[in-house]
Amino acid sequence: MRRIYINGLMVGMMLLITSCIENDIDYPVVKLQFLDIVVEGQSGNAIINTETNTITLNLDETVNLKKVKVTKLELTEGAKTDLAVNSVLDLTKPRKVTLSLYQDYEWTIVARQTIERRFVVNDQIGEPIFDVENRLVVAYVTTSTSLRTIQIEDLKLGPEGCTMAPDYSALHDFMSGQTVTVSYHDITEVWTLYVSPTSDDVVTSSADAWTNVVWLSGQGKKGAVFGFEISEVSTGEWKTVDEAYITVNGGTFTARVPHLKASTAYNCRAVANDKYGEILTFTTGEAVVLPGGSLDNWHQVDKVWNPWAENGEQIWDTGNKGATKMGDSNSVPTSETWNGKGQAAKLSSKFVSFAGLGKFAAGNLYVGKYLGTLGTNGKLEFGKPFTARPTKLKAYYKYTTAPIDNLPSEKNAPLDYKRFVSYKGKPDTCAIYIALGDWDSPVGVYTKYSERKLFDKNDSHVIAYAEFNTGRTVSEYQKLELELEYRAVNRKPKYLLVVCSASKYGDYFTGGEGATLWVDDFSLEYDYDD
Repeated sequence: MRRIYINGLMVGMMLLITSCIENDIDYPVVKLQFLDIVVEGQSGNAIINTETNTITLNLDETVNLKKVKVTKLELTEGAKTDLAVNSVLDLTKPRKVTLSLYQDYEWTIVARQTIERRFVVNDQIGEPIFDVENRLVVAYVTTSTSLRTIQIEDLKLGPEGCTMAPDYSALHDFMSGQTVTVSYHDITEVWTLYVSPTSDDVVTSSADAWTNVVWLSGQGKKGAVFGFEISEVSTGEWKTVDEAYITVNGGTFTARVPHLKASTAYNCRAVANDKYGEILTFTTGEAVVLPGGSLDNWHQVDKVWNPWAENGEQIWDTGNKGATKMGDSNSVPTSETWNGKGQAAKLSSKFVSFAGLGKFAAGNLYVGKYLGTLGTNGKLEFGKPFTARPTKLKAYYKYTTAPIDNLPSEKNAPLDYKRFVSYKGKPDTCAIYIALGDWDSPVGVYTKYSERKLFDKNDSHVIAYAEFNTGRTVSEYQKLELELEYRAVNRKPKYLLVVCSASKYGDYFTGGEGATLWVDDFSLEYDYDD
């Protein structure tokens, strides 16, 4: 009878283990992906969208789009394609590429090339207007300028190294348009240049209001003394914008004006040589609080600790639902806070297992939602709707590092995972980052090798980003301030991401057992320092 009991127990354990791993087996249905691609003349990393199977390559302006050479290519292991290193692509239009193994997956490679063009004449007001599609450009001058004696100071209509005929020094009469033939690579374009008088000596071009900051732009005659004035609508008192905030580029000038009041109406105007542009009115935004940033509210369901109050709004989440499949929560509340009040988050990295089977789980906390566990892999989404434009993320943190002793499986890991082999024994590194983007939905994350999808800070949807990493033990709480770097100040976000991990490469199942990150009191700021 004793032997029967033991055998029954072993069968039960095997069934439990099987239930944990049965969905983790890579069946022949394998989604094939580009892991990386690099071409000659590429600027920055390739932007790989695994939802639309699209790759966007930013190329220098000197690259011949008809002859783009591939210098690096990484695919899902086993994928076959006619594309290879040293292949030469014609990217004047989107290029279709098929990856094949058990099924075919069609991908599209798109080139994005920005050419700097210039048209500068004497007495010009502001920047010229380029119509690239129709090959037209217009420069504006003062009404006192003779259109028959125009002096072109600078002209560039194609990529660096292009030829233009006739030489622009011979063009003076702009009573009508002048044509210029531009040649580069094996491309020929005919452009028409126009010069038009304007009665505006100075133009207030735009006012883009954030919360405590506004971005102003104006145009005037090159060489003039430029500035801006601003006033609260309620007082009507004009104040001169500090010249330290103003940047001048020829006849265009801009200013980043900080220290404004939130939710307040203002007037502004551009100034050039004591002449004023038209008045524009704008209203600053609200200082939106980061929900749940205090990390004081947690509740527990079975073994899973959740970073929000029971029956409360869920803003933050963790990977605890995955970790507790084979262990306990490794992201938990703690009374060990920076100021002795409330609670903080303690994120610990460890190998979670049952009967020796399992995976490395990095302690983590993020704005978003854990969607589920498939086998031993997690599916989650990063981000919550958010439309404000903060300038900083503030928090308190401390960290205990540990030697990296967990690496991806040699047998199943894709080629790009193999780089982590050299990390063994080195100090683990924590990561805290914030991103704002104009995605139409939360950012999906899936860690399964064959269907991997991770957050990419180089994604074209990212508007602003900042990150912090350290592999050094910090035994006492430190104040952390991350100033967001905006890649486009005129784009408005739709989603906010904040992500913390005790192991920077936890998404790749790489890190050190015992690495622990404490974080507390997240908040957002909306102003800039002087």
